[in-house]
Amino acid sequence: MSAGAPPRPDVATVARVDFGLCVVLPDDGPPFEATVRGRLMGPRKSLGNAVVVGDRVTLAWERERAVIEAVAPRRNAFSRRASGDRPLEQVVAANLDQVVVVAALADPPFRPGFVDRVLGQAEHAGLPARLVLNKTDLAPPGEAATVLDAYARAGYPGHATCARRGEGIEALRHACRGRRSLFIGHSGVGKSTLLAALVPGVELLARAVNPRTGKGRHTTTAALLLRPGDGLELIDTPGMRSFALWGIGPRDLEQAYVEFRRFLGACRFGDCAHVAEPGCALREAVARGDIAERRYASFLKLREELAQEPRAAAPHGATARARRAR
Repeated sequence: MSAGAPPRPDVATVARVDFGLCVVLPDDGPPFEATVRGRLMGPRKSLGNAVVVGDRVTLAWERERAVIEAVAPRRNAFSRRASGDRPLEQVVAANLDQVVVVAALADPPFRPGFVDRVLGQAEHAGLPARLVLNKTDLAPPGEAATVLDAYARAGYPGHATCARRGEGIEALRHACRGRRSLFIGHSGVGKSTLLAALVPGVELLARAVNPRTGKGRHTTTAALLLRPGDGLELIDTPGMRSFALWGIGPRDLEQAYVEFRRFLGACRFGDCAHVAEPGCALREAVARGDIAERRYASFLKLREELAQEPRAAAPHGATARARRAR
């Protein structure tokens, strides 16, 4: 290393993955590019899930080039089922503190199926989650409170925001401070506008972390870790048309609905399907208001959809390992 040259860090955090090239964030200093050692790649020389955003990696230096030598064990990972006919896992990001689901109340309308899938996947990964309802200015008065109440009964904190007007932003910023937060939303819900309100100058920051593909505007095409300061670590993801669960099947979906758990095993019949059986503790909880009707209806619909989907073999009851004190 020449005199006066900046230090070369030997560890960093992955901020973005583009094929065989990564952008990494050192603990101190600006982001830079790093290639990946070939032994970490798959047979087709693709990274797959070997290196993902949020990974802590060890670096080697070859002349002026940084090379990722190893990936530290992950404390957690948030996955989805990859698009395509074959059931394959796609790890979205690793080493998270919470998942933030962004939905709109209107334009597009609220989609409980999408939200509940993401929340279920977070439960499966053992990750806390919260719900953000954006575009409150387009919804009737009181609608946000009604939706958020259903999720509050399940234990999920909620935020009503209007990113365009800056409403509800400070409370969300406080909830993300000190937590590496993965933001996920359906296409069109205003997630990029929300992040821009949350972090002024996010477009410039995104371009700095994405030197190869930054074109003067923030268009998310892959997960991107941003460190804007003030204790924030935000992972932005592309707007999604759908979200497919990974490692959760129709038989263990009930475990992914955290508010169901205390009633499971209390039904009259051990093989209760929670549809029309007498003595169903789950349906009785819905009737009492202990479980929101919209969450129960979402569960039944999602379970039916999962029964029709091809899926990779996963241990029955795998979601139960994600149980945690709330």
